[in-house]
Amino acid sequence: MPHVVTDKCSGCKFTDCVEVCPVACFYELENQVVIHPEDCIDCMACVDVCPVHAIYAEADLPPEFTKDVEFNAVQSRQLKDSGAHVKGWLQDQILEHLAYANEHGADTRDIQDWKWTP
Repeated sequence: MPHVVTDKCSGCKFTDCVEVCPVACFYELENQVVIHPEDCIDCMACVDVCPVHAIYAEADLPPEFTKDVEFNAVQSRQLKDSGAHVKGWLQDQILEHLAYANEHGADTRDIQDWKWTP
């Protein structure tokens, strides 16, 4: 049973939940993150660290957030299918290293063409 990010996440700037995800199943929208239901392994790590208590196991989802099940599924699938980047610490590390390399004159043409996949 996948986990669901509810609209309580809207506007949250914390990414603690994303950082602890062992399978990189989070995708970033403009104002919140969503979980891809097929990629989530139900480890519950994100639930424990979410500072706004926006993530629930689907079975434990309060009725007022049932709309978020479909929202997470649709949005994450669209983003994944479009080749969007998975939100997560590894992606951030790669981007930081790329920025450092660019600042110091390294040839990064090949690296910049890489498409991020988990």
